[in-house]
Amino acid sequence: MKPNNDILFIQENLAAEFGLAPGDAAWKEQLAAKIDELIVSDFPKLVNSLYRLDVSEEAVKQVLKQYPNRNAGELIAGLVIDRMLKKIESRQESRPNSAIPDDEKW
Repeated sequence: MKPNNDILFIQENLAAEFGLAPGDAAWKEQLAAKIDELIVSDFPKLVNSLYRLDVSEEAVKQVLKQYPNRNAGELIAGLVIDRMLKKIESRQESRPNSAIPDDEKW
């Protein structure tokens, strides 16, 4: 996947999870704002979303403790995006090698 396709993939997945518009130039800021909103208005929903996205509770606690004066929504949004990028990398690494000659394939 090309970097632009990676970003679009992430935007589309996070749009579905957080109700955002993919393709918007300010999507990362919108994600941070939505996370801030969930912290205040529906924390259980945020925790559930982070669980589904496989963002570690320990990573969230660590980054919030490490940067106490920064916006929590921005920090958590960064963790979400990083996790999505790692999932993409993992999927690309686990793809079967298509360079196997046809006569050697099962």
